[in-house]
Amino acid sequence: MKWRNEEIKIRTPSRVHIGLIDLNAEIGRVDGGIGLALEEPGIEISARKSDELFVKGQHRERALEAALKFMKTYAIEGGAEITIDTAYQHHIGLGLGTQLTLGVAYALSKLYKIDVSAREIAGALGRGGTSGIGVAAFESGGFILDGGHSTKEKSEFLPSSKSTAKPAPVLARHAFPDWKIALVTPRGEEVSGQREVDIFKRHCPIPTADVQILSHLILMKMLPSVVEQDITSFGESVNEIQNIGFKKIELERQNQAVKDLLKRCQKASFGAGLSSFGPTIYCIVDDAAELSETVAGEGKIMFTKADNRGAIFL
Repeated sequence: MKWRNEEIKIRTPSRVHIGLIDLNAEIGRVDGGIGLALEEPGIEISARKSDELFVKGQHRERALEAALKFMKTYAIEGGAEITIDTAYQHHIGLGLGTQLTLGVAYALSKLYKIDVSAREIAGALGRGGTSGIGVAAFESGGFILDGGHSTKEKSEFLPSSKSTAKPAPVLARHAFPDWKIALVTPRGEEVSGQREVDIFKRHCPIPTADVQILSHLILMKMLPSVVEQDITSFGESVNEIQNIGFKKIELERQNQAVKDLLKRCQKASFGAGLSSFGPTIYCIVDDAAELSETVAGEGKIMFTKADNRGAIFL
């Protein structure tokens, strides 16, 4: 069979995961999170119909797994040639797994004219079961607050990779100001798989007091600072979050060099924090030269800004 030479090209953002809110769950919900979509780095994917399914480019096996699962779930007959044209490193705190999975599957849905949303795809392919930030970043970008999951649906403390819950609902989404953001990726601990599961089991539930402090900070300082474009208050909020709740636990998993680098980044910027388990540190910056000098020789640095669109077709 010969297919028409139609090609679908899609670009996804990356994301910063600022923190999980409630890993105590005593009032009936668990997880919840805040995060931010980024323009760079991103993933670009090309797909065209073919007699067989094959994938080439970076993260080939992971992309192939997503494609196979999507085609089986939606009973697609046929194949596709999928190319990962541009991507970034996995397990560094920038959410590659969700963006790659959704990018591949969403491209296939358009290629085969299947009317399905990114959120529906995420649920079918097992993404967003703890944090809803990655799915929402793909959908529409911006600064995102998600509401976690009812404990009736999710009764255990688990990372997204092991959770079967549906993607968390978005409670608030705002266009993020046009502030310069630096991503610093030093040599640090990459937390994933069973190690991540064990951390959730060992440290949860976190104290109720931590959840209350963090919720207060998010509602009455961080969210207003985004809406009012108050870069100083936003940076202060980011710095404070590093010492509260599950974020404190995530930071403790990193080596001392990463912890020391974070402190120096905080002094050379409005605010800096660990994205997810890291090791990537995100910084809200004014003076790029000062920050570059601060991190010289200690890691890769990239300057970017928020993505307020989400995934787009090229």
